[in-house]
Parts: sequence; C-alpha cells; structure tokens
Amino acid sequence: MLSGMSAFTLVHVAISLVAIGSGFVVLFGLLTGKRLDGWTVFFLATTVATSVTGFGFPIHGFTPGLGLGVISLLVLAVAIYARYARRLTGVWRRVYVVSATAALYFNFFVLIVQSFQKVPTLKALAPTQTELPFALTQLTALVAFLILGFLASTRFRESPASIA
Repeated sequence: MLSGMSAFTLVHVAISLVAIGSGFVVLFGLLTGKRLDGWTVFFLATTVATSVTGFGFPIHGFTPGLGLGVISLLVLAVAIYARYARRLTGVWRRVYVVSATAALYFNFFVLIVQSFQKVPTLKALAPTQTELPFALTQLTALVAFLILGFLASTRFRESPASIA
C-alpha cells in the first residue's frame, strides 16, 4: 500500500480529502449566494462517509477522534435536516450554513492533526502537538472558518431549497 497504509485507511483518507475539497466548493457557493445543489449532496454524503469510516479503525476505548466523529455526525444531521427537511426556510437557512461550515471545519481540523502526525517536516515542528506551530495552525484555521462562516451566513440568502 501507499506509505504502508492499509486499503481501508487509503479509502478513508481519499474520502476525507474529497469531502474537504467539495466542502470548499460548497462554502464558496454559500459565500457567493449560490446553493450548488449537486455539490451540496456530494459534500454532505462524503462528509458523512468520512465520519462513519473513522469509526472503523481498530481503536480501543474512547478517544478525542471518536468524540469529534460523534459531534461531526450530529452537526451533519442538523445540516441535512435544515437543508432537506426544512428546505432552508426561515432560520433554517442560517442553521444550515453554520452546521455545514462547522462540518467542513471539523474535517479540516482532523486534516491538520493528521498532517502534523504523518508529515515528517510538520511532525518535527510539533512532535507532541502542544508546540506553537501546531497551536497557531489550528487557531488560524479556526479564525478563518469563523470568519468564512459568518460571511456565508450573511451572504447566502437564496430561496428555499428544492428536495433534490
């Protein structure tokens, strides 16, 4: 396998990267006031898939990663409900934007954690992930997502969503 990764890990990583990429497309749509229905379905489906497959690793006991997976699935349930059951009407438009942005952030957060664990140059900068480079990277990502989420919630004022 690639860099010693199992097939399961490789599939999980691929799904995660696709979910993050499609999430940025959806976020761009929200920032420009466009629903991008097809991208939204793809983003939500792949983000659910990455969270679900994250539970398939042989981990014993409860970990922060499992906790984040549970929170991510709850946030995704809210996003899916707001988008499809409530069709973005009223307050549900903003609930969808915030929850979809949060789901993307959680995936990106894990990408940063995994990058600092697996990429030798980053691991050397923050071997225990308590060092300043790791903290600054996570803080920068958090602030960026808060700003993008706020902007998206004020700019995305489309009509109610179709069921598709």
